[in-house]
Amino acid sequence: MERNVETFIGCDSNYEDAKIVLFGAPFDSTTSFRPGARFGSAAMRHESFGLETYSPYQDKDLLDYNVFDSGDLELSFGSSEKALEDIEKRAEEILNDGKLPLLVGGEHLVTLGAVRAAAKKYPNMHIIHFDAHADLRDDYLGAKLSHACVLRRSYDILGDGRIHQFCIRSGDREEFEFAKKHTSMHKFSFDGLDELVEEYKNSDIPVYFTIDLDCLDPSVFPGTGTPEAGGVSFMDLLNAIKKVSKLNIIGADVNELAPMLDQSGASTAVACKVLRELMLALLK
Repeated sequence: MERNVETFIGCDSNYEDAKIVLFGAPFDSTTSFRPGARFGSAAMRHESFGLETYSPYQDKDLLDYNVFDSGDLELSFGSSEKALEDIEKRAEEILNDGKLPLLVGGEHLVTLGAVRAAAKKYPNMHIIHFDAHADLRDDYLGAKLSHACVLRRSYDILGDGRIHQFCIRSGDREEFEFAKKHTSMHKFSFDGLDELVEEYKNSDIPVYFTIDLDCLDPSVFPGTGTPEAGGVSFMDLLNAIKKVSKLNIIGADVNELAPMLDQSGASTAVACKVLRELMLALLK
């Protein structure tokens, strides 16, 4: 696997030495409101050079670690299933080589490809999900493969009690009723995260960590397809990421930046910083 021509800042290790492997999934064909997330991964890579590699929040520097950026996959915009198959194949390759796949979307449906790969290797895994939206619809306008259904399709793989959702503040009534029976949903905030981390931090339970950036309030992050008022702050998200990193994270993703929806560029800068802090938190 060759390094991308333009890498996320500080992520220019060779593949063999890398602990984390970035790969982009520029796909937004099921977006239900404002499209543009397919441009998120490329924008984050390009705009990352406005950041430092050093994080004063964690006193860590990306230059002290090995991260490989394999660039964006070339995905079929006409077929969600074909796109998911390609994402699954790349994530499976990274996992089988003993590395942590870090997927950069793209709309949230792309997570399902990585979850499928991770569940093959770690059939007892759990998911921690940060999002404004429940994403638990069984279908959206008849489509089973939609960004509005990604956690429901993940539930189909994992079953009861293994999906832990935080910051959720939007969904139809049926999604919230489904969550009461089948997932662990924490509405509006990160309340309950401390208890979850305390319960699992000394176990070997594998955890896949998915971050939909619209968990952030639109005042912080307006550049997303479905902004939802009442979200968390950047510092809330950063502190939550650092807590989750104490667990046995086997894969992760950051998704739903639509860069052209915020002409100021601030949303892209926020997304880049979230990705930097996530990588540094996961690098032990």
